[in-house]
Amino acid sequence: MPLNKKQKKQLDLDHKKLKTLQLQLAGAKQQLDDPQEVVRLQQELAATQARIEKLKAEDN
Repeated sequence: MPLNKKQKKQLDLDHKKLKTLQLQLAGAKQQLDDPQEVVRLQQELAATQARIEKLKAEDN
């Protein structure tokens, strides 16, 4: 079933969030002020990737 307008918008937002999180994670790894921040960003990144995969699966 093709994605509806709302799902396409969510997929677009998740892709943008993924790029932002990847940049934040790279910065957090370089500057280890708070080690928990790296863990939090990795978890958030994984959750966002899971949402993207779920939406892509619904597209099929």
